[in-house]
Amino acid sequence: MKIASFTIVLVLLMVSVAFALEDTSLNRLTQAERYLEVTPPKDLLQDAAEQMAMNFDPSERQAFKDLMTKHLDIEALTKTMKDTMVKHFTADELKALADFYGSVEGKSSMKKFGAYMADVMPSIQAEMLKAISKANREVADTEEEK
Repeated sequence: MKIASFTIVLVLLMVSVAFALEDTSLNRLTQAERYLEVTPPKDLLQDAAEQMAMNFDPSERQAFKDLMTKHLDIEALTKTMKDTMVKHFTADELKALADFYGSVEGKSSMKKFGAYMADVMPSIQAEMLKAISKANREVADTEEEK
């Protein structure tokens, strides 16, 4: 029984390795492009601007959205995102991201992500400001002790 179990585990490991992508620059690039096709940066940024605009008076929302998107070089940003993904992620990791975000659940999650970020961003900003204030006080206290 132990030999049969060991054999099954060994076969499963070999099969999973057989399906792994070779981690080459070309495979990374291909998978990064797949990811960017299923999560276009332009859509993400427009959604983020839309959600952030909800924090403004209704009469100011369109102007805010225009400012956030009008002068943004989407092609340059997309290239930077692609190059950075290829640099930091393996081909299999990029494939997993593209597979997830291309799935029904991934697409549904992404539709909610802008609202999530809009809700959480004020807290992140407030906590960052508190941390900066505390750090400044600590530096000032250290300077006074000298």
